[in-house]
Amino acid sequence: MAGRIRDEDVAEVRSRARIDEVVGSHVALRNAGSGSLKGLCPFHDEKTPSFQVTPARGFYYCFGCGEGGDVITFLQKVENLSFAEAVQQLADRVGVQLRYTDGQGPGPAPGLRLRVLAANKAAEEFFAEQLTSPDALAARQFLASRGFDRDAAEHFGIGYAPRDGRALSRHLQGRGFNEQELVRAGLVRERGGFDFFQGRLLWPIRDAGSSVLGFGGRRLYDDDRMPAKYLNTPETPVYKKSQVLYGLDLARTQIGKKGQAVVVEGYTDVMAAHLSGVDTAVASCGTAFGDDHARMLQRLMGGTDAFHGEVVFTFDGDAAGQAAALKVFKGDQHFIAQTYVAVEPSGLDPCDLRLQHGDAAVRELVGRRVPLYRFVMSNVLSQHDLDRADGRLQALRAAAPLVSSIRDTALVGGYARELAGLLGMDVEEVRAELARARRAPQPVRGGRADRDPAPEPEEGEEQRPPGTPMPPADDPRLDVERETLQLVVQRPDLFDAELGGLTPEHFTHPAYAGLLVAMRTALSREGGADWVGDVRAATDDPTVDQVAVALAVQPLRRPDPDQRYADMHVARVQLLAAGRRIADLKSRLQRTNPVEQTTRYNQMFTTLLELEAHRKELQVRSIGATD
Repeated sequence: MAGRIRDEDVAEVRSRARIDEVVGSHVALRNAGSGSLKGLCPFHDEKTPSFQVTPARGFYYCFGCGEGGDVITFLQKVENLSFAEAVQQLADRVGVQLRYTDGQGPGPAPGLRLRVLAANKAAEEFFAEQLTSPDALAARQFLASRGFDRDAAEHFGIGYAPRDGRALSRHLQGRGFNEQELVRAGLVRERGGFDFFQGRLLWPIRDAGSSVLGFGGRRLYDDDRMPAKYLNTPETPVYKKSQVLYGLDLARTQIGKKGQAVVVEGYTDVMAAHLSGVDTAVASCGTAFGDDHARMLQRLMGGTDAFHGEVVFTFDGDAAGQAAALKVFKGDQHFIAQTYVAVEPSGLDPCDLRLQHGDAAVRELVGRRVPLYRFVMSNVLSQHDLDRADGRLQALRAAAPLVSSIRDTALVGGYARELAGLLGMDVEEVRAELARARRAPQPVRGGRADRDPAPEPEEGEEQRPPGTPMPPADDPRLDVERETLQLVVQRPDLFDAELGGLTPEHFTHPAYAGLLVAMRTALSREGGADWVGDVRAATDDPTVDQVAVALAVQPLRRPDPDQRYADMHVARVQLLAAGRRIADLKSRLQRTNPVEQTTRYNQMFTTLLELEAHRKELQVRSIGATD
């Protein structure tokens, strides 16, 4: 078993990695006041932002779905990483050299991700230099034939892999990289030590922060032993093809500003779009555009009303393009933004369109976009003979489920009239068919109903015990309990070692009672400077852990609480608990016969008098009075 990362190194990574920067590379964040940032949650679909980040405390929390944690937790969940992988990635990012406890075998190579990224960067520079060499004539000719000059090549970092099968390997090993690192980076093949890319034109694929994750290479020579026209870096510690988009480093800022993303089909199409002024263009790399890509774009667009954002797909007008549009339609539930299709009737892709008709033609292509639903609906109608009555009826029945499934219900009426016009049918007949389609049970498009069953949780995966529910944030009966614990979480300096005398019995919700137990456990241990971290470490209940995070992130009702304010809240919690005890005791007194059970009755009555006196004291303290 490999060694475990040392606790002090994990703490160092957590303290150095700024949560606003890490989250901000995945989610568009906006200032929410009181030192907090807000954005659309990356873990569930929502129209208005309920995802909150508090940089000063190092936590995030979504008040919509209940996901929360620190910078390590966020990276684990958003990139589907293990704890160790997330720590390693952050360590590479902030320059922390990780150390491992002794295990039965060697631990992961420290800094592997950092070495892979460094090797990719050095490879990018090498390939770019090779593009000007005599050996790269075919590469330069290809670029020229596609309308790209030297400035364009430099702007996109395009390079050339020499036909010499070991040129890159020799160069990088001369720069201090060993063969195993180059193999792990996908730059050198494991068998034979040959360069992965040979005799190909190369595009560097970068993340939003401009780090080079991998490369895409185009075939140039007929005698290339790899028959595929395009060849991409294999899966590596930093390159996951389902999680990268070519051009994202150039388009990310504009996607956020304009609330628009244009999805094209290839590297040259991205280049043509950007050079034509469509600076929100991206493309998937070596795989079809998928769910992870959709979620990535949705998060980048952000905004308080993401229905005003749009994702535009460019497809050819042929059968393949129509099939691609239908595939996107099936996954359209992943977009909150409106989804559009831009089709060039001549069948030209953006690169050829720019080459033959200029930059304006590419901009006009995007400008002529039509709603995805309308494109798909027209495609469905074209498969039926609309000159025949039975053909029109069949077309209506085929199109009705599509129109009735439109997410923006305000558009349904307009599409009903449009569909009636296309079919030459009475609009009321079309509306009646749409109503029948809405009533009919339909499988959820792209949802759980037409997917494989949910996988069983993996070993070690956090699950919330069914007996420990999350306390509802909007329950006014829990306001005092919640606000008091929030003060303890965020301002422990206002409380003594006994937490003002609070006990779990003072709290009605089991999660809040559990949080107080965790606080007392944390106080009994020799903790460090991270109070919230100590509290989270003191509980095995994931619900209590999430409550601690939520209370750490949510702004205090009073930004600058003092000792008196904290004492008032403690007294209010105790006052409510005293009221519950008094009510319970009165109920028991009513059920007790004072003649037959005199001693028991007198004991309870004495206790009641003591409780009433204590309640009066708490009432005075709860309003901040001293007398």
